[in-house]
Amino acid sequence: MRQHVLTTVLATSLALSTAVFANDKPIKIGVLEDQSGEFVVPTIAKVRAIQMATDEINAEGGIAGRPVELVIYDTQSDNTRHQEMMRRVLQRDKVDVVFSGFSSASREAYRPIVKQFDGLAFYNNQYEGGVCDANMIITGAVPEQQLSTLIPWMMEKYGKRVYILAADFNFGQISAEWVRQFIEENGGELVGEEFIPIGVSQFSTNIQNIQRAKPDFVVTLLVGTAQASYYEQALAANLKLPMASSVNVGQGYEHKRFKAPSLEGMYVTTNFIEEVDTPEAKAFVAKWHQKYPNEPYINQEAENSYHAMYLYKQMVERAEGSTKKADLRKVIAEGDVCVDAPEGRVCIDPKSQHVSHTIYLARVGEDHSITFPEIWENIEPYWLGEVGCDLTQQDPYAQYTPSDNPSLSK
Repeated sequence: MRQHVLTTVLATSLALSTAVFANDKPIKIGVLEDQSGEFVVPTIAKVRAIQMATDEINAEGGIAGRPVELVIYDTQSDNTRHQEMMRRVLQRDKVDVVFSGFSSASREAYRPIVKQFDGLAFYNNQYEGGVCDANMIITGAVPEQQLSTLIPWMMEKYGKRVYILAADFNFGQISAEWVRQFIEENGGELVGEEFIPIGVSQFSTNIQNIQRAKPDFVVTLLVGTAQASYYEQALAANLKLPMASSVNVGQGYEHKRFKAPSLEGMYVTTNFIEEVDTPEAKAFVAKWHQKYPNEPYINQEAENSYHAMYLYKQMVERAEGSTKKADLRKVIAEGDVCVDAPEGRVCIDPKSQHVSHTIYLARVGEDHSITFPEIWENIEPYWLGEVGCDLTQQDPYAQYTPSDNPSLSK
């Protein structure tokens, strides 16, 4: 692992040697991502996106005239390693900011360490929502952007009987709570709910349970390499039900990896996939595949990580070159921290330090082609502000859920 980090820094240094900077002191960015292990498929692209944005930024003179230097570690889909590496980059490597984590479990493992050292971390993942933490900037989509759009749309199109199949950790559990809320609000019925441990790859019993329940559609909140086995097993069992997801396709590009038609009839709300058909998205995809011809796919986490680099650049430059957390949070509180991303314009919400998104409803066809029956533009991450999270005023260091939030005690 030490060799890997030295190689990364050396490559960055060689790239910097051809650029001219007003200040040679680098801005150091820690990159802690799972480049091996259970979550390798969706996370390699995140590292590539950060590297591509870094090369672009450095070619244009860096951030506030300073070069960007990446310090990259492979966290190996291991939560303990996330904690170890977070301590290392903040204590020993003295990075200015950290881009870190795929799973919600990894984020919750390292979040206390970021707090302890008063660091600043970007979490560039779609997730279950609710984190109100001044030390975190979250660029991934959240339930009020993905599930509040997806679940009512599916119920109107297919019916009100819903079955949930979710990963058994905080992402799956809290996301399922959101789904239950939207089912109830729209007059639906939850006919079954199961939580699957990470690493489980056999689903015959779950499929039989779904068949007995006779839902109108299944909400799949499954993550990781093993749990992705569900789709081909469901096809083999002739379980031809529409599927709804906030996490599949957009992260693990299962429609590209699995044999058609195992994902036929899946609907996913995502803020970006490489099939998005806009001039900005097409330009980004072309640039990406020219730089990384052997990388198979650009997922939403890659696009989140890419525009997160430009959000950070804007924050530092508006703070007159300061990388101090307090100065950057003052910039966020001022508002209008926005960039034109491949998905569309994105902005940081000052209260929650989450990001607005364009949400694309992606439908997987019989041949695994993608169409977009619906697009919702500029959905803000409104929920945390509504329930009392306001990081411009206080830092509760909390994660709220629909059933556990400050508004319920008022």
